[in-house]
Amino acid sequence: MTTDATAPWLIVGLGNPGPGYAANRHNVGFMVVDLLADRIGGTFKRHGKAQAQVLEGRIGPMGPGSRRVVLAKPMSYMNLSGGPVTALRDFYKLPTANIVAIHDELDIDYGTLRLKLGGGDNGHNGLKSMTKAMGPDYHRVRFGIGRPPGRMQVADFVLKDFSPAERKELDYFVDRAADSVEALVTEGLERAQSTYNS
Repeated sequence: MTTDATAPWLIVGLGNPGPGYAANRHNVGFMVVDLLADRIGGTFKRHGKAQAQVLEGRIGPMGPGSRRVVLAKPMSYMNLSGGPVTALRDFYKLPTANIVAIHDELDIDYGTLRLKLGGGDNGHNGLKSMTKAMGPDYHRVRFGIGRPPGRMQVADFVLKDFSPAERKELDYFVDRAADSVEALVTEGLERAQSTYNS
């Protein structure tokens, strides 16, 4: 499970394509990679070999400290994310450890981040599809969305937009998640965890 310093990092935001899903809790991965794209100053384009939108660029400090990255948004719907991600991994000839999946996480309080390498899918259909396609040895940035209130079904909860109260802090939390991705690829997992796994 070692990363390749010469290869780019593939940073995958998990979500569902289309405007109807854009503000859903399940789409927070898309929100984070959209912010990273704004920071790079580029636009997503459809990839020729994978069902995904991608943007190539660099993140981190100018000079030798910066890292080549490919930002990606699978256009396959969440539960089929593994196909596009594997196609991109193979196209860019990356080890699986050079992949970061950014996703919503039910078992963490809203806005809390947890960075890790490998592990289970915890019932998350996007991770389930990725792990089935290429094994579990990729990095994850887990963005807490909390549990559904009352008797609300999980599927209904993740496919609803963030509440008005949550939206007041959403930009801050998305910004912090983007910072954590930059720290992960430029400083390594342990340093990023010590800063952001709070």
